[in-house]
Amino acid sequence: MDISVTARPADAADVVFLVDLYRKLETEMSAIHPMWPRADGLDEPVEESFRAWLRDVDTRVYLGEIDGYPLGFILGLSRTLLVHEAGVRVAAIRMVFVEQEARGVGVGEVMRDTLMEEFRRTGHQLFDAHVLPGHRLAKNFFEAGGFAARSITMHHSDLGDGGRRIRAHYRPPAES
Repeated sequence: MDISVTARPADAADVVFLVDLYRKLETEMSAIHPMWPRADGLDEPVEESFRAWLRDVDTRVYLGEIDGYPLGFILGLSRTLLVHEAGVRVAAIRMVFVEQEARGVGVGEVMRDTLMEEFRRTGHQLFDAHVLPGHRLAKNFFEAGGFAARSITMHHSDLGDGGRRIRAHYRPPAES
């Protein structure tokens, strides 16, 4: 049986799908590193974050579908390089997620390639992808698409729980 794997731009009517897929991504990433939902995830409420991303002219959000049913999403944004590289922009894939049962059939690849082609149409020639250390599946996925590591963010937490409960430890500065 043939399946149709496609990627299409998400719109406001897709927010319900995006939020559902994001929550699954959040669960998966939190198991790898507890800082992910606090430092690399989306601001709450997630629905509003997606609406803002969908309105942002420098951001692209695509849904990956099998036979017209959304089973993944990818979020990419364009940003400028440093001032001495005036006018040069890099497109960064900030998030990509595919439902577990839809992995291995090309949903992620179609989303990644479609997103990159869209950014190429707007003049981008540089691409980054955010991947957590230890997420071998994501690392391999991007390496298969021609990506190579160029930076690693190191993290240290003085909190005994590795940062799992940041809000419980944070004390705002006293007002003077």
